[in-house]
Amino acid sequence: MSAKSMEAEKVEKSRKLIKLKINLGELGERQIVAGIAQHYNPEELIGLKIVVVTNLKPAKLMGIESQGMLLAAKIEDSLTVLTVHRDIKPGAKVS
Repeated sequence: MSAKSMEAEKVEKSRKLIKLKINLGELGERQIVAGIAQHYNPEELIGLKIVVVTNLKPAKLMGIESQGMLLAAKIEDSLTVLTVHRDIKPGAKVS
């Protein structure tokens, strides 16, 4: 599903985790936690149209509930968050 990243911040006491607030359009807003802090500064993520999985059971990471999963691609040590190429409404289904 496409989402727009509204807020992002590093998780205290974690080298890897970033907490994001995302907008899913008609489905509202959710919070997700992603292990991407070694590859991205939180400021780089704000405003991005990203691809997320939302039909997962919520999980707690370092005591913070994550209500989905951000998708990224990795080759060796390089990680790239998957983004949407064209302007599309948050909440669009990926097929």
